[in-house]
Amino acid sequence: MQGFTVVDLVILVVYLAAVLFAGLHFAKKEMKGKEYFKGDGTVPWWVTSVSIFATLLSPISFLSLAGNSYAGTWIMWFAQLGMLLAIPITIKFFLPIYSKLDIDTAYYLELRFGSKGLRVLGAVMFIIYQIGRMSIIMYLPCMVLGSLTGISVNLLIIIMGIIAIIYSYTGGLKSVLWTDFIQGSVLLIGVTFALIFLLVHLDGGFGAIMHALTTEHKFLAVDQPIFNPNIFKDSVFIMIVGAGFNTMGSYVSSQDIVQRFTTTTDTKKLNKMMLTNGGLSIFIATVFYLIGTGLYVFYQQNTLPPAAAQDQIFASYIAFELPVGVTGLLLAAIYAAAQSTLSTGLNSVASSWTLDIQARLSKKELSFEKQTKIGQYVSLIVGIFAIVVAMVLANGGVKSAYEWFNGFMGLVLGILIGTFILGAFTKVANTFGAVCAFVAASAVMVYIKYFVPADHVSIWSYSIISIVVSLVIGIPASIIWRKVKGDDSVPAPDTTIYKN
Repeated sequence: MQGFTVVDLVILVVYLAAVLFAGLHFAKKEMKGKEYFKGDGTVPWWVTSVSIFATLLSPISFLSLAGNSYAGTWIMWFAQLGMLLAIPITIKFFLPIYSKLDIDTAYYLELRFGSKGLRVLGAVMFIIYQIGRMSIIMYLPCMVLGSLTGISVNLLIIIMGIIAIIYSYTGGLKSVLWTDFIQGSVLLIGVTFALIFLLVHLDGGFGAIMHALTTEHKFLAVDQPIFNPNIFKDSVFIMIVGAGFNTMGSYVSSQDIVQRFTTTTDTKKLNKMMLTNGGLSIFIATVFYLIGTGLYVFYQQNTLPPAAAQDQIFASYIAFELPVGVTGLLLAAIYAAAQSTLSTGLNSVASSWTLDIQARLSKKELSFEKQTKIGQYVSLIVGIFAIVVAMVLANGGVKSAYEWFNGFMGLVLGILIGTFILGAFTKVANTFGAVCAFVAASAVMVYIKYFVPADHVSIWSYSIISIVVSLVIGIPASIIWRKVKGDDSVPAPDTTIYKN
């Protein structure tokens, strides 16, 4: 049990310096306007695919997935299989729309419904969601790393924030994509090595893990059914479907993901991007869950390390069991996962603010130079604000506030996806219907989240409920409005799944 050594500290510092250097290297060409927000067209599809993977795999996932199977079962693993639902639907219906429209941001709402207000509302919700997510993503891994390394949590937060701000400020999306690719690759290789190392040092090897899964109910517990006809209760089925719609919400309405789709209008490349991302995500989730069950077996055979709380069990194993040097690299990979998500968040918030809000509310058209400057200032201001919020979280007794905000963030994209589906899958929907659907879905979801006992409605049902409410309210409201106003307008070309 050597813990975190000077060698590991040196590797951590060298790694972070290398990432910063890589970000600045890809930023050496000055980017303006669309290039700053969409890249310059030279980023290969496989780089963008790993970038999407690195963005969706936040350090919260890194720390909690192994902890889930260590302390419990593989029930949450099935949530990753939601990609098998999300990816085909996104490829079949939404990517062709985004490709044909060649949109700069996710908020095609203005194009579909002819409403600047809806686009601005969607952008504001995304920005609130992203700022909260960035703060939590800085706070959690820095708390874990601080406890394992002895380094000040505030210092770790500041360093992480500054590095992410520098390469998202200077190089725009191209810089972010390449640094994401590097960090996603390190994470994939490092975590796979950790699993192999664990299997080699486990009495019984892979067989011991399989024994725990099959005879000790570590795969699924007795009270975790494959299917439950009550969709408000947890089951494998509702987890796959609910997580599928959640993931589709990210693919379709979350600016940080859609921004990557805008790097190309080639549908074949977009499809490859999605399939590769899905494969990587399911692979890494399986590795994490194998590690978690492996650690359950390992710590029955060996002494538990210090700081071995559920969400810290994998990080503790990395610090106290892996070889010197590898520890530094893998802890750097956790830090990297946070930085990857953070830099993505900064660039996507800058893009959303500039193109969805500022450009829409400005009385005169913004030049590319002006757009770039606004984007850079927004990424700087939001980055500093997220650092401050993360430090407040780290230094205050704010567990309940964290839980409340985390719950709120989960609602935001769920509500948005309902409006997107209403727009893409129906011709009859109009601005009035979309606004009614948005308000109704928001009211229902806030009521369920904060006024209904948590064990009455599974969180995996949220996106399904939101979509159903949006359609049930939005379609009749649109029809009534059309009857009353004599409105026979049709959607703009290429904004629905139907051929015009």
